[in-house]
Amino acid sequence: MKQRSFKQYFITGLLVWLPMGITVWVLNWLVGLLDGIFLAVLLAADTLIPGMHKVAELLRGVPGLGVMLVALVIFATGVFVANMFGQWWLRQWDSLMNRIPVVRSIYTSVKQVADTLFSGSGNAFSKALLVQYPRQGSWTIAFLTGTPGGEVAKHLGQPMVSVYVPTTPNPTSGFFLMMPKADVIELEMSVDDALKYIISMGVVVPVGPDALPVVPAATQPSL
Repeated sequence: MKQRSFKQYFITGLLVWLPMGITVWVLNWLVGLLDGIFLAVLLAADTLIPGMHKVAELLRGVPGLGVMLVALVIFATGVFVANMFGQWWLRQWDSLMNRIPVVRSIYTSVKQVADTLFSGSGNAFSKALLVQYPRQGSWTIAFLTGTPGGEVAKHLGQPMVSVYVPTTPNPTSGFFLMMPKADVIELEMSVDDALKYIISMGVVVPVGPDALPVVPAATQPSL
């Protein structure tokens, strides 16, 4: 009895500290990544301005400085390209990148994906869907990414939608599918709730306004 209580207490404590620990780890990784980018830029500038590496070594000991400066540069870039002069420079930059053979394919692909994901007018990842995958009778959650177009749409012959089926517990990898629109069920849950449902492998169930009350685990019948 005591052993069982110890196990329950340990798991309860673990459930409290695990989300906090993972959150701190992710934030620490993000800060280190942005600091590394900032220091790499300073070291690269050392070729143009001799002695810049000394500044980089001095600023290395300031935690979070790279995060603030990188965020400031990104914000300033957004302000700059929001006017006609900035738009002209952005077009010149895109034209330059598109002339470099190897860089062109990578830059164009990443730019198209970024424009699709972060554009306010786009519908990528705007809706959570219920689809049958990987076979009939097996259901999973997917996200709407758009509709097929170009040459692909000519060969489909019926209304189709493009969906992304994420893996669990890591939703950053998954499968891209084109499915008949009639076979897709649009869910009312938000994308955030759908992601929580996927990452938790179905443990964290989104509760809607019309959802049935959750039965406590102690009173649920065993399978």
